[in-house]
Amino acid sequence: MTYREARMQAAKQLAAAGVENEAAESWFLMEAACQISRSFYLLHEQDAMDHAQEKAYLELTEKRCKRMPLQYLTGEQEFMGLPFFVNEHVLIPRQDTEVLVEEAIRILQKEIPKAAVLDLCTGSGCIGISIQSFCRKTQVTAADISEDALQVARKNAKENEVPVEFVHSDLFSGISGKFDMIVSNPPYIPSKVIETLMPEVREHEPIGALDGKEDGLYFYRRITKESLAHLNPGGYLLYEIGHDQGEAVSGYMRENGFHEIEVIRDLAGLDRVVRGRR
Repeated sequence: MTYREARMQAAKQLAAAGVENEAAESWFLMEAACQISRSFYLLHEQDAMDHAQEKAYLELTEKRCKRMPLQYLTGEQEFMGLPFFVNEHVLIPRQDTEVLVEEAIRILQKEIPKAAVLDLCTGSGCIGISIQSFCRKTQVTAADISEDALQVARKNAKENEVPVEFVHSDLFSGISGKFDMIVSNPPYIPSKVIETLMPEVREHEPIGALDGKEDGLYFYRRITKESLAHLNPGGYLLYEIGHDQGEAVSGYMRENGFHEIEVIRDLAGLDRVVRGRR
């Protein structure tokens, strides 16, 4: 089978399985399976694949047809222009989360260039690592309840050459000291909604990183209240939120004495970030 024939076959299989953008995905899978560049493909698309390449490509295509996320198959996802390794132990970094990171960076560069920052529920580490990468004078600590997730995050910090400190912690249980900023993208999907998500998410991404319990707001209530013991006076608390959670999360901040509370929208015009100041 030639490279072109394999790609055409894969695209048809992906489309039949309900995968969108099958032409582009057939290429990304080939790039990952065969370790070839686009220029190599264009020069050799009529050449026969070797057996090992063909086998690897077919196996990846079959997994994608079962709706395993592309990023878990290729092992990578770009975020804030930086490379991040991902696997089934962490959520795949999403562009929406860049709104949170950009707001954190804006505050730090303008107001607190040498801040101590805590990234709670770090997962792949994309938030804390990105902040550390763009704000070199900060000191970022990143925490997660999952040791498997922390292994991924440590690998990403090493790959991006940033000195983030990682802590195995159930929210603040293992955290000591105080911070000038706490950022978090906690689980915020209501339990009953998870079954309605696309199969790539509900069947493959870690449920513990998605499930915000009955109303999706459990972790915002806990973190907001418990953050007071770990935020310096004037320190900032920033969250990523679901599109319909801005009012509720802002209310929790007000109840706990935060001020300068603001809800920030993403590029689609949806509420995406809530920030407040102690």
